[in-house]
Amino acid sequence: MMKDILVTCPPMLGQIGRFMNPAAEKGLKLHPAQVTQILSEEELKDLLPGYDGWIIGDDPATRAVFEAGQKGRLRAAVKWGVGVDNVDFGACRDLGLPITNTPQMFGQEVADIGVAYVVGLARQLFAIDRGVRAGGWPKPAGISLAGRHAGVIGLGDIGRNVVTRLQALGMQVTAYDPGIEGDAGIAGLQRAAWPEGVEDMDFLVFTCALNSHNHHMLDADVLARCRPGIRIVNVARGPLIDEPALVAALQSGQVHSAALDVFEVEPLPMDSPLRDMERCIFGTHNGSNTIDGVIRASHAAIGHLAGFLNPTG
Repeated sequence: MMKDILVTCPPMLGQIGRFMNPAAEKGLKLHPAQVTQILSEEELKDLLPGYDGWIIGDDPATRAVFEAGQKGRLRAAVKWGVGVDNVDFGACRDLGLPITNTPQMFGQEVADIGVAYVVGLARQLFAIDRGVRAGGWPKPAGISLAGRHAGVIGLGDIGRNVVTRLQALGMQVTAYDPGIEGDAGIAGLQRAAWPEGVEDMDFLVFTCALNSHNHHMLDADVLARCRPGIRIVNVARGPLIDEPALVAALQSGQVHSAALDVFEVEPLPMDSPLRDMERCIFGTHNGSNTIDGVIRASHAAIGHLAGFLNPTG
């Protein structure tokens, strides 16, 4: 008997037709949700009881959501992708609900976006693009990357790939990650404890997971310590950065510019003051979304669910 699977992950939904038959071969019928970024907790509590499994995006996968689902048919879940800060794994353990994520899937893809943002900020590509679209022909003077110093916050799969790409551009890199010791096998990598040495950085690139210890790790105090004109890149999680503090630092010029693929609230609210910050590049929490990466992670998610729900299939 086919198991019904709710899919709420936007990148997977973007290629959902590609995965229907492979899932069916494993006894799973995929049901795509109608969602832009996330479903609300109440929407999930209404939907999940009707499904045997769930492929989770960045939705609020809370204890209340899992309890509601388990009162119906929900028997297993997989968090699509690497980040798990939105998922209550403790609740799943308490409920005996099998769950996992799909780690080590997007290190190179997200690193590519992170480094693209570094280049974009260094050469003010945002200003050139907007100027040409407006009928102008701007020629802002950027900064060279060779010899510049970047701080990379997070030395997991994404962070390590960012480091090696920045080094290939001739940059000096210091990594911050209390969970990893030494140089992680990367020659020439410097280490520091956050926020030591931020006054020496030309760029800060956030690639780390969000947890209870690093919420707003980049706040007004740290920003005040930074070198004037620092450039900020975040391809990790929005709440790592205190957005009002960043806005104030952009307004004062303490921060030259920022590239944010993620925000504290997503999609970015229409009344967010960030929208008025001209020296910014914004993304849509889309750093992992390549055709190749989505295929890889989606097949992994399907395989995990099939193992949970059809262990002998």
